[in-house]
Amino acid sequence: MIRNEGGCLCGRVRYATLAMPSRVTVCHCRFCQKATGSAYMVEPIFEADKFVVLAGLPKTFNQVSAGSGKVVNVHFCVDCGTKLWLSFERFPDAVGVYAGTFDDPCWFPITPSFSKHIFLGVARSDTIIPAGLPTFIEHATSNDGAPQEATVYDAPYHIGS
Repeated sequence: MIRNEGGCLCGRVRYATLAMPSRVTVCHCRFCQKATGSAYMVEPIFEADKFVVLAGLPKTFNQVSAGSGKVVNVHFCVDCGTKLWLSFERFPDAVGVYAGTFDDPCWFPITPSFSKHIFLGVARSDTIIPAGLPTFIEHATSNDGAPQEATVYDAPYHIGS
């Protein structure tokens, strides 16, 4: 079994994932920009039954997604404020982890076979997208689940160009 742990800044909330992520989403939407205080969020996605809370009781903030209209639940430490993972009304069997909260945030690969960049339409103009990864102007799927067409760049792509 693959087990990787993570937690908040103060250490009161700890979690473990019990498998490789099913996919990795690099999201450039405004929600993720605000939630991370950065240009984008690296979000490995796990099946909900492969995610366990080891210690602490996180608080949850519920936000309606501007993209889907569905509720996104942000789980965070009430003591230090670290955002740790997301659960979703739209994807009830999935948990998206804030990658930087893993003890080793680089333990999983970001490869073209199971990763993508989404919401490039609102990405920072100085963002550079790596070659070979599927990209989407908004979500990779429509609200009804229909897949959207991906763009894959042969060379690194500068959003502002």
